[in-house]
Amino acid sequence: MPAPASSEGQAHRPVVGVVGAGQLARMMVPPAVELDIDLRLLAARADDAAAQVIPATMVGDERGLDDLQRLASQVDVLTFDHEHVPAAHLHTLESAGAVVRPGPHALPFATDKAVMRRGLRDAGLPVPRFEVIEAVDELSAAVDAVGGWPVVLKTARGGYDGRGVWVVETIADAEPVFSARVPVIVEERVDFVRELAAVVARSPSGQAVAYPVVESVQSDGICVQVVAPAPGLAETTSTAAQALALQVASTVDVTGILAVELFECADGSLLVNELAMRPHNTGHWTIEGAATSQFENHLRAVLDLPLGSPAPVATAAVMVNVLGGDLPDVHRALRHVMARDPAAHVHLYGKAVRPGRKIGHVTVVGDDVDDLRRRAQHAADYITGVIDE
Repeated sequence: MPAPASSEGQAHRPVVGVVGAGQLARMMVPPAVELDIDLRLLAARADDAAAQVIPATMVGDERGLDDLQRLASQVDVLTFDHEHVPAAHLHTLESAGAVVRPGPHALPFATDKAVMRRGLRDAGLPVPRFEVIEAVDELSAAVDAVGGWPVVLKTARGGYDGRGVWVVETIADAEPVFSARVPVIVEERVDFVRELAAVVARSPSGQAVAYPVVESVQSDGICVQVVAPAPGLAETTSTAAQALALQVASTVDVTGILAVELFECADGSLLVNELAMRPHNTGHWTIEGAATSQFENHLRAVLDLPLGSPAPVATAAVMVNVLGGDLPDVHRALRHVMARDPAAHVHLYGKAVRPGRKIGHVTVVGDDVDDLRRRAQHAADYITGVIDE
């Protein structure tokens, strides 16, 4: 499904179709403008975050084959703002000649935790001990296999930002999880020190680059703060995390950005927790904090262009997510935030404010991590009304 020919006498501009219209697609716009890449979008709603800033937006069913085919017929390559597109549809598109990156062979590793856990374990990569079961009467044996109570239960598909995850200590606590009659992962409760993330980019020709490993601070299952590079992380552990992420990227044959969320364990080992095959929240700091942002490298990768440098441009960067609160008007805070800290970078996503929803982020770069944390957190808290001075 080749993209339409350019006007006579005009060179062909690369055309990238993005399925999904959230903030990740929205943040692809600046590098696309710089590289003269034509972005086209399939959005669920005309007022979705990316649809507000990408003129070539088609409103339709992001999981429907007809609309996916319509978008694919207009572009050189198809990529994603989210992974929740039926793999069967993507195989159909590929069979018809569409270029899909990352491909349908790779995406199940990000959409199905059971596929991911089994695939990485079979490849000899470190994951928590786990079992996949479908009924509560299988739970006791699974708990014994992973080391005993308490355990973490995860639905194999659909969970994110803390949804679809439970820590349970008894069978009675676990019974409601199985009411949906879907596969459930029973996982050991890992004794970890903190959560890390290793973001890498990989192109179809095999070139790959690794960004500095970051610390991801979580609250109620939602990432609230990212520090790059992870403070106090031993160089050997950092190198091991980058190497592990690159090995995962090669194992699943991903094209584009891959975020590997990791547990740093008390004994110094690393375990893979989650995968995301798209620009990721833990990589937002790269917009101001790295030589090449994750969004630019994702576009470069899916077009098989040489990848940009992932090197940091400052000693440290801190990104704090802006989570919706009780105040619907976030713009009223900009005058104060910008005047108080002219070096703070505020990104707002054009999303309706709802409590707990990611509606933006703030990044500050510099030398003093503690100072950066304070400044970024102050800006985010003022925007959401947690503080008023």
